[in-house]
Amino acid sequence: MIEPYVLDLHEVDETHVPVVGGKGAHLGGLSRIEGIRVPGGFCVTTDAFRRIMAEAPSIDDLLDRLSALNPDDRETIRTLSAQIRRTIEGIAIPGDLAETITRALTRLGERAACAVRSSATAEDLPTASFAGQQDTYLNVVGPTAILRHVSRCWASLFTERAVTYRRRNGIDHRTVHMAVVVQLMVFPHASGILFTADPVTGDRKVATVDAGFGLGEALVSGLVNPDVFKVRHGEVVAKAIAAKQRAVQALPTGGTREVAIDSPRQDQSALTDAQVVRLVQLGRRIEAHFGRPQDIEWCLVDDGFQIVQSRPITTLFPVPETGDQENHVYVSVGHGQMMTDPMKPLGFSMWRLTAMVPMHEAGGRLFVDVTRRLASPTSRAALLDAMGKGDPLIRDALETVLDRDDFVPSLPDAGPVGPSAGVASASIEADPAVVTELIERSRVSIAALERDIRTKSGPALFDFLLEAFAEHKRVLGDPLSMQAIMAGMEATWWLNDKLREWLGEKNAADTLTLSAPDNITSEMGLALLDVADVIRPRPEVVAFLQGVEDEGFLDELAKVAGGTEARDAIETYLDRYGMRCVGEIDITRPRWRERPSTLVPVILDNVRNFEPGAAERRFEQGRRKAQKKEQDVLSRLRALPDGDRKADETKRMIDRVRTFIGYREYPKYGIVSRYFVYKRALLEEAGRLVQAEVLAEKEDIFYLTFQELHDVVTSHQVDDRLIQRRKEEFRSQHALTPPRVLTSDGEAVTGAYRRDDVPAGALIGLAVSAGTIEGRARVILDMADADLEAGDILVTTFTDPSWSPLFVGIAGLVTEVGGQMTHGAVIAREYGLPAVVGVEQATRLIRDGQRIRVHGTDGYVEILS
Repeated sequence: MIEPYVLDLHEVDETHVPVVGGKGAHLGGLSRIEGIRVPGGFCVTTDAFRRIMAEAPSIDDLLDRLSALNPDDRETIRTLSAQIRRTIEGIAIPGDLAETITRALTRLGERAACAVRSSATAEDLPTASFAGQQDTYLNVVGPTAILRHVSRCWASLFTERAVTYRRRNGIDHRTVHMAVVVQLMVFPHASGILFTADPVTGDRKVATVDAGFGLGEALVSGLVNPDVFKVRHGEVVAKAIAAKQRAVQALPTGGTREVAIDSPRQDQSALTDAQVVRLVQLGRRIEAHFGRPQDIEWCLVDDGFQIVQSRPITTLFPVPETGDQENHVYVSVGHGQMMTDPMKPLGFSMWRLTAMVPMHEAGGRLFVDVTRRLASPTSRAALLDAMGKGDPLIRDALETVLDRDDFVPSLPDAGPVGPSAGVASASIEADPAVVTELIERSRVSIAALERDIRTKSGPALFDFLLEAFAEHKRVLGDPLSMQAIMAGMEATWWLNDKLREWLGEKNAADTLTLSAPDNITSEMGLALLDVADVIRPRPEVVAFLQGVEDEGFLDELAKVAGGTEARDAIETYLDRYGMRCVGEIDITRPRWRERPSTLVPVILDNVRNFEPGAAERRFEQGRRKAQKKEQDVLSRLRALPDGDRKADETKRMIDRVRTFIGYREYPKYGIVSRYFVYKRALLEEAGRLVQAEVLAEKEDIFYLTFQELHDVVTSHQVDDRLIQRRKEEFRSQHALTPPRVLTSDGEAVTGAYRRDDVPAGALIGLAVSAGTIEGRARVILDMADADLEAGDILVTTFTDPSWSPLFVGIAGLVTEVGGQMTHGAVIAREYGLPAVVGVEQATRLIRDGQRIRVHGTDGYVEILS
């Protein structure tokens, strides 16, 4: 049966998106909700659009050219999209199709005023709203005008903004089709937008109403500021009434116009409080129907509300599912692990299975529920102290939630909580043999994993992996390892606190820990300088590397003069560090061993910016500087009252921090080493699934959780639609900004530094590595795009250990995420780089190439030019 070209709104619902587009489907769904009034109308289906497109074969060639464009090539996009629109608008609507639309219009009233609205199939989806991408025409009167505006709506699928939006979101132009909604026009007293969740904070319990006089176009176009009401639990809890000098009204002959509002009415509220509460009640009904918070366009006509559109609010960060109605407070894992990007399902499920505490997933990120720890006084104090040392913004956000007396329950103390409870770090003497033993234990365990996993496949591999995860957690939770980590961290805090108290020294531990031994991450950066030393005297190799474009370059390198030695140096480096990569807590991220070209720009920077032997000199300079600082501090302490005791205590802590602080980086290296073993085994299994034609490609396993992948391996069956949906979700998750703290109400709580000791206009952050440096800001979001010169200051969102090879070539560091003991901070101190982390929106507020000054001792950044 041929799909009809026209469907009444009452004939469609949310399942009809492919036929009537997102807007039409939502309006159809709305019209079925009891108590919700939707203006009558019909949809011109996507079949009509496809028929029109088929009338102009030349559009195919234009679409091919459009699909090949870079989304940043705005000039060509503008030209091609305008050409497509002109072509579509120039196609005469076939007689039978025009007659079908006119017949439907007669049922509304042939001379009825209508709104003609675009409704694309990739519109108003849970993951992308496409709001404002296509066109709407108001107060269109008569069949001829309606048909002309239907053509305009079809053409508006190719507005410049719609084309660019699809390209940026990875949506193929050919997969999106356009329906058109024709609805009776509403002539409202007031209109506006209702958000059933607070669009700024994300709080699902707070609804926000924007209201103005006349048609909603005045608000949407920014012609007037709206009245704003906030409603919680059926009560207006806040409102701001704006001076509304203009409104948009419909003309009797068609179209709209701006009109001035009489002075006495300008400051009147567009809605009464009672009307606002009633509107929000309707909104809650709509939200319950669609199952998610909604962005709703409404009109007030004769004291009754009519709904003209509802779409999901796609900018809200999702809330972890708990299955209960209790209040919960979640802390971001990504901010502690220096990886705030979304993780693919295999990535977050594997991290959860190998983590030491339970974690919840939302928006492709992981969170820890800290509600119980906040509920009792002792565990609350310990948690806030730990969070404050790591990231003051998280502590402040948690305190903001605690200030709301009714949100977190109050429970009696339940004894010590957390992995550090009961760890007597003071009992560990500064014995390097402890670190040597811990590193050897980890090495032996990983070697056994590599040996034993080789023979495992099929369901037996998953049984083996579950045992391996238990061993993974045993190694990670080794009491001696925990003691060593805490010994280094506590010695750092002790030195900073006491030397500030006794000598007025700020962040003295930053210098005392320079070039500390056994730091696998700082060694990784220095080792790449040694690789550069092998390559530098071989000009043919340098020239070859400058042209590298694919991952097979190491095999080709051996054919170049001096290439064998260069390849061997890179291979040796990859043997030790090839399991690392940016965002390495996500097992699905490509490792350096899988994508060695990532390292090439950094190697070339090192070749250009350093002299031979730089690694050894750099390490030795740091060691001497730390030694000199130690002698200076101790001699100054001995001159104080009770100076010998203070100096002896400080010496003991310096020995402890230099013995153990480097080990702080090793457990993560062990985790990532294990992850690469797991990954290779799972990809081999994926290869067998591809051979058996169960999967289309190996990387499809990344979009399944560990348990789902286990099921696929067992059953040899996969839900292709699930994988496709997960791919679309993952793409959309990149647009979400994960909060440091999230409540079960959906509120994203952002902390503040609350400082008044910084210059006006400075960007405030957390001081993590002492010193002040001035230089050129290089805003780099992808390590592969690094192009650094000596003296540059790296500005980025976050740095995990994989960024450390860049640290040897920069003069300072600024990041948006980080804390005192996160990897970037530790390595910055190792290398003596002034660093400020936790600078909100640093990559947006600082422009690439600007001159900035980083105050690493005091925790702020000044923009100088």
